[in-house]
Amino acid sequence: MKLRLKGNSIRLRVTRSELARLQAGERIQETIRFSVDPNARLVYVLEVGSHSQPVTTVFVDQQIVVSVSQDQLASWSGEHQVGIYASLPVDETTVLEVSIEKDFACLDLSDEDNADTFANPLAGKAC
Repeated sequence: MKLRLKGNSIRLRVTRSELARLQAGERIQETIRFSVDPNARLVYVLEVGSHSQPVTTVFVDQQIVVSVSQDQLASWSGEHQVGIYASLPVDETTVLEVSIEKDFACLDLSDEDNADTFANPLAGKAC
């Protein structure tokens, strides 16, 4: 799973096998370690929740936890839906933009980066 942070937004990109694990009820988790200090880390997680909201987020103990509802997961699992997108209010003036997307193959055909990705809908088309 890839993580992108920009401004007040978070984007997760999920491979085919990670989506299959999520559908099987597993939690997808990655850790970024910044030094030998065990507290110098950032953990990011994608999981399926039992909540009714399409997407929720929590940040606690150096962990970003993004949770999607069962309904959102079922809808997103189909071939034609690229991602799940949510604007979550933080306070009266701030919104957290959340994107959870299928990780499509790069069009430059770099095999290493394309392992376990989804077929890119633009493959074979001229730009």
